[in-house]
Amino acid sequence: MRKYLRFYLVFFLIAYIFLISVTGCQGSTESMKNNDSEMPVQTEIEQESKETYKILHVMSYHTPWEWTETQLQGFKDAMENENIEYKVFEMDTKNFSTDEQKQKKAQEAMELIDSWEPDLLFTGDEDAQEYVARHYVGTSLPIVFSAVNREPKEYGFDGAENVTGVLEHEHFIQNINLLKEIVPDVQDIAVIFDDDPIWQPTEQRMKESISEVESVTLHSWDYIGSFDVYKSRIKELQTEVDAIALIGIFTFKDENGVNVHYRDVLKWTAENSNLPDFSFWKDRVTFGTLSAVSVSGYEQGHAAGLLARQILVEGKSPGSLPILPSMTGEPLINKARADDLGLKIKSKSLLSSEVITEYGWMVSNE
Repeated sequence: MRKYLRFYLVFFLIAYIFLISVTGCQGSTESMKNNDSEMPVQTEIEQESKETYKILHVMSYHTPWEWTETQLQGFKDAMENENIEYKVFEMDTKNFSTDEQKQKKAQEAMELIDSWEPDLLFTGDEDAQEYVARHYVGTSLPIVFSAVNREPKEYGFDGAENVTGVLEHEHFIQNINLLKEIVPDVQDIAVIFDDDPIWQPTEQRMKESISEVESVTLHSWDYIGSFDVYKSRIKELQTEVDAIALIGIFTFKDENGVNVHYRDVLKWTAENSNLPDFSFWKDRVTFGTLSAVSVSGYEQGHAAGLLARQILVEGKSPGSLPILPSMTGEPLINKARADDLGLKIKSKSLLSSEVITEYGWMVSNE
């Protein structure tokens, strides 16, 4: 009898332990399920509780245009995962280039600032600084700029507690080196600007840097106001120099005093000049210029966005963040232009560059 009693006691003890273990696992599993189901809810709540920031982007120029669009996209990517309400104001000063027209656009931008009250002002390129941003220096409005050629002190930005940003310094030496890879015999280069004063700092930096390149001379510096004068000068240069630096090409006026679109300037140049040419921006190569080591609009905007993140999200003072240039250049070659000039480009240069295979005016409806 004792033998059977012992057997039943052991059996019931094992069954009891098994029941407890099964019940416990189910409880733990259920608990884990409950926790898992709560986690997304907590994430959504945290997302909804994030502060929404209002950012006004005043661009000097216009859209559609790759330069302005990539700046804004770079900025937005740097501010990813934050709650941002954006507004964009286009000054469009490449098409409205008189001082009176710029003043009118600036007044509209400042009225928007005063009525909408953004948490941060993001200003791109020169005119947005000259006509808008400088009026808010020393105020409580944080300002982040990008694509500025001039010295910050010219806008009152030096030492300003509410301003920081990104300078646009051209990759001049890299451009010369790429040009010489394509056309090794280049020695004398003519430099062309339109009559916009924003190019003066660029000229100064080019003059300061040219000594770093052997056997290359900057032959002439032309500031030109009309398209007819530009065409005459390009024709003269065919027998004077080995290459042309096409820097400023936006404010050449036609016979009616209207700006000739830069794409039309580049199209005429590609069709009428037999000289290799270069510039500092990607869109020039797209529309006919032979080569460029381009300033990256995306990098300019992205660096500005990182500064804005530190100000809005991390609570840093704009004045504590250094004003620096972006560093990375993008090499580009227009193969269609090279073919028309009869140039044979080494595979090394082609492999290390973005290659444009046709003229932009043949495929673009911008």
